[in-house]
Amino acid sequence: MINRIKITGLFLLMGILLMGSGLPKQLQKRVEKEIEKVFEVENIEIKSYPVSSEINASLPTKITADNFFKLEKGSRLIGYFYVGNAPSKTAIFDYLVVFDANVKVVHSKVLVYREEYGGEIGSKRWLKQFVGKSGKDRVDHTTNIDGISGATISVRSMTNAIDSLLQTIGILQNKKLL
Repeated sequence: MINRIKITGLFLLMGILLMGSGLPKQLQKRVEKEIEKVFEVENIEIKSYPVSSEINASLPTKITADNFFKLEKGSRLIGYFYVGNAPSKTAIFDYLVVFDANVKVVHSKVLVYREEYGGEIGSKRWLKQFVGKSGKDRVDHTTNIDGISGATISVRSMTNAIDSLLQTIGILQNKKLL
């Protein structure tokens, strides 16, 4: 019973903090669920992590108050997460990338996939290829990320999106902003 109250309190806190984030309600709930699963820490504070327009101009992936967040417990940094979207054949899909305090990928998830084909990119097995990657790493669907038959466009799109995000993380780290 006490754990249930603590978990409810965590979701309430996360909900309040994400309400001002601009995330659609459907994505907000899925993000909360994934963050809870990944960190298993109660009362995480979520803070948007905007980047100045001057810095953003040089970034492959634009960082806004609505897509990149810092996770803290008290004064301790827990990690970061990014919510983005990428094109599939005829639509877009939403995804989440979760980083630890050292800004290494610890989890990724396709939050909403809107196509009939290609949804296999949401499989845990395929997404595990990104775990451990950091701003120093490059990912490419032709060299170090496996393809999926029937999901070629989505594989390329997700891989390119994560590579762009990793390049952005690397730039922010080099500028001592992360």
